[in-house]
Amino acid sequence: MQQSQFDGIVTFIAVAEERSFSLAASKLGVSPSAVSQTIRNLERRAGVALFSRNTRGVSLTEIGEQYFNNVLPAVRALSAASEELGASSGKVAGTLRLNMARAGYMTILKPVLRRFVDNYPEISIEICVDGSLTDIVGLGFDAGIRFGNLVQKDMVAVRVGPPISAHVIASPEYLARKGVPMHPRDLVDHDCIGFRHVTSGQVERWKFSKAEEEIEIAVNGKLLVNDSAVLVQCAVDGIGIAYMINGYIEGLIHAGRLARILDDWSPSLPGFTLYYPDRRSVAPKLRALIDFLRADPQLNASGQEWLFGVSRLA
Repeated sequence: MQQSQFDGIVTFIAVAEERSFSLAASKLGVSPSAVSQTIRNLERRAGVALFSRNTRGVSLTEIGEQYFNNVLPAVRALSAASEELGASSGKVAGTLRLNMARAGYMTILKPVLRRFVDNYPEISIEICVDGSLTDIVGLGFDAGIRFGNLVQKDMVAVRVGPPISAHVIASPEYLARKGVPMHPRDLVDHDCIGFRHVTSGQVERWKFSKAEEEIEIAVNGKLLVNDSAVLVQCAVDGIGIAYMINGYIEGLIHAGRLARILDDWSPSLPGFTLYYPDRRSVAPKLRALIDFLRADPQLNASGQEWLFGVSRLA
């Protein structure tokens, strides 16, 4: 039987994503030898090597990388179309691919993930933690979670969770050594840990609000990071004072490893948005997540959905 030029593409993508024939085989439910043979057949038909093989594993060649980037969106789209075709059966199943900032995971998804997985055993979830504003459609993601309105155009956006707060935090050891600032302007005399946003490249200015007074400060310090987990850990280690939203810090404060300061100056921020492509129908797996988030009493989602100014109900 003559082989189609499309034979082996799913196997190719699995090997490219896992960087391993054995892991790809486990993912696909076949033997490693079957995966290896499929890739050899694909390379023979194409007349090029798609993978470099060595003792440490496999990696894409330059032409393999190009091929992967070209076929991945199409395969993801076909997979989504197949799932939508079967949606009429009412079965909630499939792989839900989510792209989000680390803060979105910690604040929105982490508190409900265990219960969601338990409630929907036939949904597999792939989480990509990404600090940049990613093209979720081009990369085959079902949805993204970002702070505020930092979402792509032409997306349906759902507010998830209540407004959040930003807090100034430091370790008890740092405060014992350097003293406790009593006013935001006192921060100029402290070692403050800066945060550079991956998407904009800008260093975050610390905002404060109390009654009718609002203050915005460009803090000074010897350390600048671009990852929230690193920021919090540096504060725990006593390197300096950090500025962080709730969701990351509660456990560390409860354990006595961090203390909140200037709490009466903590501003309220917009919160997080779950967004996805504007399609006629929402895949059951994604609808299940949206409904689950809305029903969670802690997140208390508003239930309002909009397409950048065009309000409509979900």
